Amino acid sequence: MQTKLRVIGLVVVASLLWISPTSAVSQRAKSQDKAKKFKTQYIGTASWYGAQHQGRKMANGKRFDRHKLTAASWYFPLGTTIRVVNVKNGESVVVTITDRGPNLRLHRILDLSEAAAQRLDYVGQGLTPVFLYPLASFETQAAGFDSGLIEAPARKNPGELEAKAIAVPM
Repeated sequence: MQTKLRVIGLVVVASLLWISPTSAVSQRAKSQDKAKKFKTQYIGTASWYGAQHQGRKMANGKRFDRHKLTAASWYFPLGTTIRVVNVKNGESVVVTITDRGPNLRLHRILDLSEAAAQRLDYVGQGLTPVFLYPLASFETQAAGFDSGLIEAPARKNPGELEAKAIAVPM
């Protein structure tokens, strides 16, 4: 009886030791797969929304204005600036993600405001294939006129950089 318990105990311990490294490897592979799935460029179908949503509250807390260049997407964080290119005609527009949508079961990647849809020239169709990607956002600040960016090098000899006047005969 004791030998059977010892054998069973040995099998259990061996199986636990065997499972741990393989599960760690599979978890590492899963995390690498997730990193590969992160996309920065999307191709899909876009729709637009306008007068029926005018003045409604968006996910960012502000009111929707169909005359501004905004969009709704589940794929980008709120406030992200993206360029949207209409694949059919090559027209493009830069919009800011201000809302969530469209409904995922509709198989669309983006809802544009009416103004953005007009710039892409597909208001009459309702849907269009688009290519979109986020734009890098950065803020710049102008340097002050009197701010010294670098200091002048110290001169060893005071007359070293002086210009010499040459008398030219007339």
